[in-house]
Order: sequence, then C-alpha cells, then structure tokens
Amino acid sequence: MRIQDGFFFQFIKLAGPFWNSDNKVVIRLDTVFLVALTVLQIYLAVIITEWNADLFDALEQHSMSGIIAQIGMLILIFIGSITITTLHLIVKRRLLIGWRLWLTEKVVAKWMHKGRHYQVTFMAKNNHDNPDGRIAEDIRIATEEAIAMGHSLFYSLLLLGSFTKILWTLSGTVVLDIGLFSFSIAGYLVWIAVIYSVCASILGWWMGKPLTKATNARQTEEANYRYTLIKAQDNSQAIALIHGENYEQKRFLNSFQAIIDTYAQQTAAWKQIQIFTSGYSVISMALPILAAAPRYIVGAISLGTLMQSVQAFQHLVNALSWPASNMAGIAKWRASVERVLGLVKALDELEHDISCLNSNQICVNKAGKSVLTFENLSIANLEGETISATINTEIKAGERVLIVGHPSTGAKLFQAIAGLWPWGSGHIQVPENERLFFMSPHPYLPTGSLQAAICYPKAVSAFNRTDLEKLLRRIGLKDLINQLDQVESWEKLLSREQQQRLGLVRALLYGPKWIFMQEALDSLTPEGETQMLELLGKELPDTAILSITNQPSAEAFHQRKLKI
Repeated sequence: MRIQDGFFFQFIKLAGPFWNSDNKVVIRLDTVFLVALTVLQIYLAVIITEWNADLFDALEQHSMSGIIAQIGMLILIFIGSITITTLHLIVKRRLLIGWRLWLTEKVVAKWMHKGRHYQVTFMAKNNHDNPDGRIAEDIRIATEEAIAMGHSLFYSLLLLGSFTKILWTLSGTVVLDIGLFSFSIAGYLVWIAVIYSVCASILGWWMGKPLTKATNARQTEEANYRYTLIKAQDNSQAIALIHGENYEQKRFLNSFQAIIDTYAQQTAAWKQIQIFTSGYSVISMALPILAAAPRYIVGAISLGTLMQSVQAFQHLVNALSWPASNMAGIAKWRASVERVLGLVKALDELEHDISCLNSNQICVNKAGKSVLTFENLSIANLEGETISATINTEIKAGERVLIVGHPSTGAKLFQAIAGLWPWGSGHIQVPENERLFFMSPHPYLPTGSLQAAICYPKAVSAFNRTDLEKLLRRIGLKDLINQLDQVESWEKLLSREQQQRLGLVRALLYGPKWIFMQEALDSLTPEGETQMLELLGKELPDTAILSITNQPSAEAFHQRKLKI
C-alpha cells in the first residue's frame, strides 16, 4: 500500500487543515498552550515523586518538622495541580469542539453541495450509509478521541523522557551472580520496565486486534437501527392507517438482532482485552515493589527512595504501555474515522462520476439567454439503459409546456435540469441569471412556524407578511392565517392538498421565471387544479411553466406538449 493510501494519511489529509484554517492563530495558540500545560503536568508528577520520597524519609526518621514541611509542600502541589488541571481541561475542550465544528462544516458542505446528499443515495451503499450518524456521532468520536489519544501519547513520551533518567539514577548498579560468572547491570529497574512493557504491549495488541472490526460492525448496525426507527416515526400516520405495526415491529427486531450479533462479536473481543488488562493491572501493582525491595532490604536505599523508585517505575511502565492501554480507544477511533472517510470518499467518487468530463453523463451548462435548451439529450436509468427519446428542442421564457410520457421519466428530466440526475447523455443549457423553481408532489415544510415553513429556504424577513396573507386567501387557505406564528410539524399536521396549495403560495411569493411542476397539484380536483394553474398564469404571466400532470383537463392551460 502506498503511503498516500494509508489510513493515517487519509485522516490527516481530511482533518489536518484545521490548524491552517481561518481561525488558525487562535487554534495554534491553544495547541501551544495545551502542550505547555502538559509539560507542567509532567513537571508536577516529578515533584510529587520527590515529595513522596521526602515524606517517607521523614516518616522513617520520625521527624515531625520534616512532616510539617511536607504538609506545606503538599498545599503548594494541591494549588498547582488544580490550576494546571483546570486550565488544561478548558483549553483541551475548546480545541475539541472547535475541531469538531470545523470538520462537521467541511463534511456537511460536501454532503449538501448541489444535491449530492440526494445523488449519493443511488450509489452502492457499502461504505456511506447512514450519513446522519457518520456526521453527528462519528465526527465527534474522530476528533475527540484523536485529541485525547494525541495528548496521552505526548504525555507518555514526556513521562518516558523524564522518569527514565530518574529511575536509572535510583536503580544504581546491581551485580548479578549466576554461579560461573557475574556481571553488573546499571539501571536494572529501567530494563525490567522496558522488557515488561514491550511484552505486555505486543500481547495486548495481538489480543485486541479483533476489537476494531467488531466495533465498526456494531456502530454500523446501531446506525441502521436508528434509521429504521426514524423512518417509522416519519411515516407513523401511513403505518397506522394500513395497520402495519406488526410488520414494523418485526423489522425493528430484525434490525436489533443484527446489533445483538455484532454485540456478541464485540463482547468476545472485549473478553480477550479484559483478561489481559486484569492480569496486567495486578502484575503492574506488585512488580515494581518486588523489583526494588531487595536493595531496601539490604539497606542500600531508604524507604523514601524505595517509594520514589516504585512511582518512577509505574510512570515508566505506563508510558511504555501506551499502545496496550489505548487499544479500545484506538479501535473505537479508527472505526469512526473509517466511517467518516467512507462518506467523504463516496462523495468524491460521485463528484468525479457525474462530471461533464464523462461522455456518458448529462452535462448542464448555463447560458446568457432566457431559453431552456436540450441538445441530443437522452435520459438513462442507473444501469445505463436509455429510457427516453432523444430530445432536441428549446423552451422560451413565458411558454407553458406539458410534459407527456411516463411520469417517472418526466421526473428524471426535471432532476436532470436541476443537475440532480446525471445519468444519460447530451447537454442542457439553463438561463444563467434566472431562478429555476421546482414544485414536487410533496413540498418540504420544515418544522417551525408556518410562516417560516412557507418562506423556506429564505428567511421570513424576505417577504411581506401582508402579501403572504393575501396569497393564502386567494389560494383557499385563509384558515391558516391565524396559524402563521404557530410552531408545528406541518408535514404531519396538514393534509396533502393543503401542503400542495402552500407549495403554490411559495412559488407565487418567489415569483421565478421558470417553474417545473411535477404532479404538484395532483391532490386537487380537476377543476381545482385548473383554477390554480390559471391563477399561477395570471400572477406570473412572464414565467415559463413546465408541467407533469395526470389531469387531462390541465392540457388546455398549456401551449404545447413535449413528449419524452
């Protein structure tokens, strides 16, 4: 594998530019401050070991004045520890949320760019499913765990540098006599700590390898389960009307069964780690005392030096055992990073696949004139099979054109005009400075005030309230005027006909030059749809209207047909 394809290289390429972003001065200062505070933490740890040695020496000498002096020193350590720890927490959390925000904005911008969030759903879902979970949860883990582990690794390296020298000095030189010959070992406690830590790390890493795969699998199934529940909640009315509760319960349980299976895999992996960590903690507690005790027994060192040696040994082992101690965190972090990288990679591949450089894609260009032009346009399905006739025509401003043929093909034509359906061939030229307004069968009404839902995606302040109220009366929704400031989930509260009429209100508010209506009034009666179309034509006489409709009575409103 080339280094450019490596996991860490991909993560650094994606998330590393945070330190070179617009707020880089503050970010870099916080990083330097965090490093300085970490160094102070190590300095404090060294002082504590020295204080510990002085305390036990005072106890061994029965010195009350020595005890009092150590109490004073303890107060200073107490104040310093609280100050350093608190500042460290504040700076660290500021970096955490800043990095998460930056990466979230970057991925969301890529995901929500020109309908990519919609187009990516047509790709094979092997590594980009549940984008909501990847953005909300996996980015959080990827950034938080990266800083947490990065800090702990740096802390361990500082421990290693500081306490290796201390432990080497405290160990002195011992002579090992094995009968036939003897030899001296300088810093023997350091060598014991190194051998013990290396062996433990290798064993622990080997036992923890299955955890990464198991964690990734479980996070995927957890996200799938949440999506199943959310989808059922979003369609609760439809499920209740056709009494589909039993079927949904089975789907929930089947989805949860996949969680149980991955949970069992993760449990098996955790079991190996638990066996290792339990034995490791017991040995780590006893080994330094047993290793240093012979020198104390023979009187070569004092009780204080013994206790200082034990603490230095433990610090050194902790530093050397960083890989083994962080197996679970690394597994969780890597699984989340891979999920984020999977989504980003899928979006990048999509961007390449639908580019105009590909001759098998529909290319949408902008032109200065107020004309919609189709040149050798053919629409294909996802398998590459052509599903429309070749279209060569122009639609001028103000024309009313009825799209005839299969409704789903007509819908794909509208999506192609919007740049959302690149599958096919040919060119589409759209007016550069004129808004294209698409009306779907289900207008999106976000949760919030009714006025904000109608004005979406612009702010309420973009339109005059009086104009909005007049339109509601003309459209036949005067009963909703008193609810304009009411906050509700309007997609669930309003009927389909009310929602479609609100979609027409939105179109009249925006007053675009081009309107594309995909069965946008199909819930109305034939007379009602004709009435609304005539109102639209009267209010926006210079607007081109392209319609897909099942109502024969609407044909008279249009000037010509475009058969696809």
